[in-house]
Amino acid sequence: MLFDDFYRTIEAPAEGLFKDRGSKFYAFAYPIKSEEDTKPILANLREQHPKAVHHCYAYRLGLDRNQYRANDDGEPSGSAGRPILNTLYSHDLTNVLVVVVRYFGGSLLGIPGLINAYKTATEVALEQAVVVQRFVCDEYEVTFPYDVTSEVSRVIKSYDLEVREQKFEMECTFKVLVRKTLLNQVVPAFEDIEKVKVVYLRMA
Repeated sequence: MLFDDFYRTIEAPAEGLFKDRGSKFYAFAYPIKSEEDTKPILANLREQHPKAVHHCYAYRLGLDRNQYRANDDGEPSGSAGRPILNTLYSHDLTNVLVVVVRYFGGSLLGIPGLINAYKTATEVALEQAVVVQRFVCDEYEVTFPYDVTSEVSRVIKSYDLEVREQKFEMECTFKVLVRKTLLNQVVPAFEDIEKVKVVYLRMA
């Protein structure tokens, strides 16, 4: 196999809290699919926590380590966003956003204290999360006459494909998700059936 076609992410939002010398660090972890997903989440948290002094965050997207962002939101450089991001890496998680909201408690924690606080708050939230494995898939549209439905269904069953949408008419249409590593097997298997058309739609 040339590359992994699966990744680890979290199933649903999770929260954690860490306290140090009066300061409270509330961590919020979210599953995301794109950078666009982060904007309403950040806006919502700022609305819910207007008295917090910092809303630091980090996210990671995709299978490589190139799609990420870390934001210190006014904390000393590298003391907040980077520890959050490093925690995502150490847990081998992607497509996840973690925001840590800080309420200042009156005592300065120093850079080592801040790094520990943001890292620990993130750890606590991720411990509450359910980690799931997802596959990297492409979505295909499979069009075929009704009389070959059983043959098309056999391919779907043998490769355990997820069917997102199906229409049964004179000409039937299925939208299916195909794992990246199975593309060279699944697409020819469909095309071997007479009168079946397979069209790539998008990366799922």
